[in-house]
This record gives sequence, C-alpha cells and structure tokens, in this order.
Amino acid sequence: MLRLVTKCATAVLTATVVTVVPVSARPASAIAHGADAADGAYRFSARLTMTGLPVAGGGTRDSWCSGALIAPRWVITAGHCFRTRDGKRVSRVVADRTSVTVGRTDLAGRAGYEAEVVAVRQADTVDVALVELDTAITGVVPLRLADAPPVAGEVLRLTGYGSTTADGLAPAGRLQTGRFTVGRVGADVIETSGRAPRVDTSPCPHDSGGPYFREQADGTAVLVAVVSTGPGCPHPGPDLSARTDILGDWIADTIETPTGPARWMPVGAGVGVVLVLLSVALTTLRRRRAAQRTR
Repeated sequence: MLRLVTKCATAVLTATVVTVVPVSARPASAIAHGADAADGAYRFSARLTMTGLPVAGGGTRDSWCSGALIAPRWVITAGHCFRTRDGKRVSRVVADRTSVTVGRTDLAGRAGYEAEVVAVRQADTVDVALVELDTAITGVVPLRLADAPPVAGEVLRLTGYGSTTADGLAPAGRLQTGRFTVGRVGADVIETSGRAPRVDTSPCPHDSGGPYFREQADGTAVLVAVVSTGPGCPHPGPDLSARTDILGDWIADTIETPTGPARWMPVGAGVGVVLVLLSVALTTLRRRRAAQRTR
C-alpha cells in the first residue's frame, strides 16, 4: 500500500499560485492505499536510510526518505531530509551514516545496488536536495529530467519506500506506487491528488523526496516533481510537491562539479599515479640489490 509523508508546511492557494508557509518540520512517509511495484519496475527509485540522526534535546533516531537516481553518482530527494535539530535544511550529511539503495523492489532481497552518501547540495528556492554517492551506479538507467512544466489535469506516477500509515513507525518493505492528478501549478510547487488505485492514495512518512514522473508513450519516465509536504495519510485531495523542471541548470552545474575526494580522479590519471608509484618502487629495489652486490 502506498502513502505519503507530510512535510513541514501549510499551503495557502490563491488563483494559480501556490505559496508554502513554513510551520513545523515533519517527514513524509510511504504511499498509502497504493500498490506493490512489480519486480524490477522503476529501478531508478531510491531509498535513503539515515542512521543516528540527532534529535532535539539530545540522543539520536533512525529515519528514511525516498528519491530517484538521476545520474550514476547522484540521487534527488527532498531537501528537508537533511536538516538540523531545529529544522534548518543543510548541505551536508546529518546522520552518523546515510546510505542509498537503488534498483531493489523488495528491500528483503539482494537485487540492486547500495552506496554511501558523501555530500549533499540543497536547492535555493525549493525543497529539493541532491546527494552525491561514493560509488557510481552504472547498472540502472537514471531517471530523465523534464524540461517542460506540468499542467493541470496531467497524470503522474509516484514511487516511494515510505510508510503505509500516518504513524510512520516503519517504512514499507517493498517499493510502492500510485497515480496522481496534477491540480494547481505554482512557481515552485504543484498540487497532486490521488487517482489510482484510489482517490485517497497519498504519500506518507518517509515518502519525502519520492519522484513524481510522466510515463511517456515510448515507455520513458521523466521526472516532474518530488514529494514535499501534505496532510496526514491516507487522505483525498492535494499534497504539495516540489517542481524539478525549474532546476535543470542547477542540477547540471551540481552534477558537473563533484565535491567528493580523490575518487573523482579520472581513470587515466589514477592509472598514471599507480604506474609512477610502481616505477619508483622498482627503481628503489634495483638500487638496493645493486648496492648489496658491490659490498
């Protein structure tokens, strides 16, 4: 069953403009009243697992978010998945450990890939973050980015690993999915309301960052938005989702300027370094042997 996690905002709608007024930070959960994804479907879907998150008053907790692979080393998710004790979004890993699973429909299985998050980049204007992985995931085709805005009445699909109930105590063990209808379209966010399997299909806790995408006639999936905030799940009516079509330049610039350490060294350069080190070692060994023969 799919459901959606509420985020940290209350929505005020006027005409075709959607304004988000921050209130308290609450994570989103899985899709309620959704459906199990078929084995191997939507392999770009990602689950972020955060272990040892700091909490107000001391101590730690564990949590989860959803997302999507958009490049071999990059996953897109909700910005509020990375926030301090006081709810401030930050461009860094907050938990003791944050890992990502991609291409695994059933989390109890062994299919797909796992990687560690080494860096986070927050978008300036919307509740979106990009996370950099320590390992390139090349066995999954990344989700394409839309270059055209969504329109009212358009039908999108959502995937997520969130909870299936509003308490959000445990995320779903299997990827969930549902279809949603776009309502009003704002400059930064859109309304999305449940369509199938039910009208109260909705994101839940830990669905934050889950991808809303178009399913094109040729079978290609194209990212339009990510889960941001909404009422408790399940519920009929709209949630608010952060648009991603407006972030094309920022996403391109971020992905082209990796922030990780030496693992980003080009393959040729890495091979060159190894050869130089081997050459030095061999030269040193030859000199030592020559010195021993002349004694």
